[in-house]
Amino acid sequence: MRTSVIERKTAETEILLSLNLDGSGKSEIDTGCGFLNHMLTLFAKHGKFDLNVKCNGDTDVDYHHTAEDIGICLGNAFAEALGDMRGITRYGNMILPMDEALILSAVDISGRGKLVMDLKIPTKKVGDFDTELVAEFFEAFVRRANITLHIRELAGENSHHIIEGAFKSVARSLRAAVKIDPETANEIPSTKGVL
Repeated sequence: MRTSVIERKTAETEILLSLNLDGSGKSEIDTGCGFLNHMLTLFAKHGKFDLNVKCNGDTDVDYHHTAEDIGICLGNAFAEALGDMRGITRYGNMILPMDEALILSAVDISGRGKLVMDLKIPTKKVGDFDTELVAEFFEAFVRRANITLHIRELAGENSHHIIEGAFKSVARSLRAAVKIDPETANEIPSTKGVL
């Protein structure tokens, strides 16, 4: 089983996160932010990851530390659960429609953390969630997971749809990338012999 449990305690957040890459999409999410709960729940469902997140953060300030620190923990969990990455497909991509929004994502589990994101989110908030925190979350995630992630908005007008499309698209790209390829199950998917 490719699993991980991550605990993180700072002066700003206290997080307990568990991840099973070979799950069925079950989740229990309590971040203190309803919109982030929604995004992580659908991330688990569309990635077929079992994901539990409990976060007590300084939400009286805003959701910045909560979003960033959960991204850190999720990235750490992916890195730990993947281990030496033997047998993984390594690459995944998805063009996902969410009503009028159309989101492309592509991932390379490369050992190199890089986010290239082009989302034109028209509002500053969805509910009480600052939409600029989408970038903070994904930046923290890719740095700790050591993956290359591209997210591009091909169409979209509604902020909720654009962000939801991004989380769903990324989940499905990751689902493909972490899948074990039976033809190369004992190989590291790199000519370097290591990722």
